[in-house]
Amino acid sequence: MGYKSILTVTTGATPDAAVLAAAAAVAEHQKAHLDVLCLGLDRVQVGYYFDTASPAMLEKGLAEARAEAQAAKAAAERHLADSAAPFAVRGAVVQIGAIPEAVGGVARFADLVVQGKPYGAAGSGDDSAAVLEAALFEGRAPVLVVPGALAALPGRRIVVAWNRSAEAMAAVRAALPLLCAADMVDLAIVDPPAHDADESDPGAELSTMLSRHGASVEVSLLPRTMPRVADTLLRHARDREADLLVMGAYGHSRLRETLFGGATRDMLAEATLPVLMAR
Repeated sequence: MGYKSILTVTTGATPDAAVLAAAAAVAEHQKAHLDVLCLGLDRVQVGYYFDTASPAMLEKGLAEARAEAQAAKAAAERHLADSAAPFAVRGAVVQIGAIPEAVGGVARFADLVVQGKPYGAAGSGDDSAAVLEAALFEGRAPVLVVPGALAALPGRRIVVAWNRSAEAMAAVRAALPLLCAADMVDLAIVDPPAHDADESDPGAELSTMLSRHGASVEVSLLPRTMPRVADTLLRHARDREADLLVMGAYGHSRLRETLFGGATRDMLAEATLPVLMAR
């Protein structure tokens, strides 16, 4: 069992070389095929500007998006020219509001999507966030978020953020090829409920399941000594010298996390190691 179809999606004329390299490295390691979708975004939304946008303005937006897609496709092909993994690069032009449908339609056929970090100093803003959320929600695909250039392939030492939610379980299942091959899998449970159904041995059921797959599993109970769950998990990952964090994404709605924050959005902004997310 492994990942045989890897996808990464770019926006803008200049793809992130670190993300392309990471996607190619994962594809090579997994003996997988890498697909690169280069989106040129038409930012002239007809639905909003129908009464005021001239045909020339509409055509200009389309031409710019087409040029973006072509430039990104050429750049991605140059970056991947020496890749040992088989790959295909294609460009597409979409209106910015159609990102969910465009990305979701492709991501649903990928075993794993590799994307850069959308928030924080290294993030590239709203386009990246829209692509990542489209892969998660519309594509129902697991996403490996890389915060920059990888020193080594992630997956030797893995921390799993476990809270018994459906999203966390989806992430565990998506990460099974990596979990089974890891040297160490640490189930990190932040502030477990005092009256939980398995309070005597939190994480026991998941530990048993993963052990049957051949994973080497430990369980860590973490008091919530920091304001945000993401900070607690990142500190623990550093302490365990982890090179990958696995977690469920958007246990709360995207709107709620946008307005009030949440573990997913905090992690996407602050992560210093690769994070595999699913829901």
